[in-house]
Amino acid sequence: MLTYPINVQPDGDGYLVTCPDLPEVTSDGDTIAEALANGADAVEEALAGRLDDFEAIPQPSEGDVTVSVSSLIGLKVMLYWELSAQGLTRADLMRALGWKRTQVDRLFDPLHMTRFDQFDAAFDALGKRIMMVAA
Repeated sequence: MLTYPINVQPDGDGYLVTCPDLPEVTSDGDTIAEALANGADAVEEALAGRLDDFEAIPQPSEGDVTVSVSSLIGLKVMLYWELSAQGLTRADLMRALGWKRTQVDRLFDPLHMTRFDQFDAAFDALGKRIMMVAA
């Protein structure tokens, strides 16, 4: 799973959550547990927003407190990173896969329930494989 560090600080009667890697993340909670859950949702929403706009997504830094995002968003972010690392565009991926533009765009659409076989094909086209490890 993809995890990002968060900062949780007392704030009045509750707790404030921020993420050093994603400055747009600000959340809160009445309890630490609620703050962590809300923080995870806020991190996922920030990543979804960046995917939706195809904006830069930073690699997570180290932190004492981390939150995980869904496997679906995690795979979409990792595909984005790999495409960027290879200096390729979505159009390049479209040509490599022989897919229509809308099919490739859905790989990065945070609201689209992309099938695993589609991720497998996309990563394979980039010379990569998805490895799952239970921790």
